[in-house]
Amino acid sequence: MRIIGKLAAAALLALCLEGCASPMEYSAMPREYGKAVVENDPHKPLQCVPYAREHSAIKLYGDAYTWWDKAAGKYLRGAVPQAGAVMVLNNYAGADRGHLAVVRRVVGTREIRVDHANWLDDGSIYVNDPVEDVSSDNDWSAVRVYNLATGGWGSKVYPVQGFIGSGTAKDSPDLMADTAPGSSMGATTLVGEIN
Repeated sequence: MRIIGKLAAAALLALCLEGCASPMEYSAMPREYGKAVVENDPHKPLQCVPYAREHSAIKLYGDAYTWWDKAAGKYLRGAVPQAGAVMVLNNYAGADRGHLAVVRRVVGTREIRVDHANWLDDGSIYVNDPVEDVSSDNDWSAVRVYNLATGGWGSKVYPVQGFIGSGTAKDSPDLMADTAPGSSMGATTLVGEIN
């Protein structure tokens, strides 16, 4: 009887270990556990533009797709995310469609956390939402956003126009030009323009 019990225990252990060797793709999951919160206010759906303006130092107005150009000469613009910057997604559903998200923090070289509103066209506020750089050149020109509703990475890839920082071009007169993702200049920080 004792041998049968040991064999049964060994078989159970082998079965459990087989689950560890499953083909699950762990690199597809967020690298860090983070509690993401969806806040929904039934009174007034919030859009990404007023949310980004209220939760960052960037005080621009107009549709999300206009922010990159409106930031020229006023705010630092660059290709690399930094905490507090506004990520500008553009041209993902037509030339006049954009989305803004505030970078909460940088988790790694290819993952950030953002706060944004109305991502799924539901008026909700998404907090600490993972975003992953999926660009082939590792330059933040294309991203995937974690879908909090389904608990997995979204299947769509979105083009990034760049990141608008809270400093102004006048604060950094030694910086010669701004850069956008995919440009030939390899920016390592948000950079500004000279007027």
